[in-house]
Amino acid sequence: MRSQRMAWLAMFVAMTVVGAAIKIPAVIGSIALDSFPALLAAVLLGGPSGAAVAGAGHLLSALIGGMPLGPLHVLIALEMAFLAFAFSLLYKTGKRWQATLLFILGNSFAAPLPFLFLLNKAFYLSLVPSLLIGSIFNAVIAVLVIPRLSGIAEQLANRGRTSQ
Repeated sequence: MRSQRMAWLAMFVAMTVVGAAIKIPAVIGSIALDSFPALLAAVLLGGPSGAAVAGAGHLLSALIGGMPLGPLHVLIALEMAFLAFAFSLLYKTGKRWQATLLFILGNSFAAPLPFLFLLNKAFYLSLVPSLLIGSIFNAVIAVLVIPRLSGIAEQLANRGRTSQ
């Protein structure tokens, strides 16, 4: 069962990196499909797994993108991990809309707040529109896909338990 879980984690991290490579033009810059695999992992595999996927996925995506914010990407990875974990907690208690709203607002407005103080107001304000669009896009995809994958995840978990 442990190797199966590791394989699922690796697949979700890979999906995050692939999603980061898919760029969709937005108001400023572009949005990517890099968060929804972490949200899927958070609900299907649990909050800690989703947090690991979110953090590792962001760091790998940033590395591929040339690490434009340098070590600040570690802070962003921690924020993404927290948001995925919180999404899992709310979603699993039946608060799906609250989980979705928390992720969207947290990723769009709260997560870039340190840059308001570390860099400047203009940088923060330039990030928000694209982050908002991207967060909505990623959260909606996750919320639409999770119920369809929940049955598959349960079957795989049950098969893993019976084969032991």
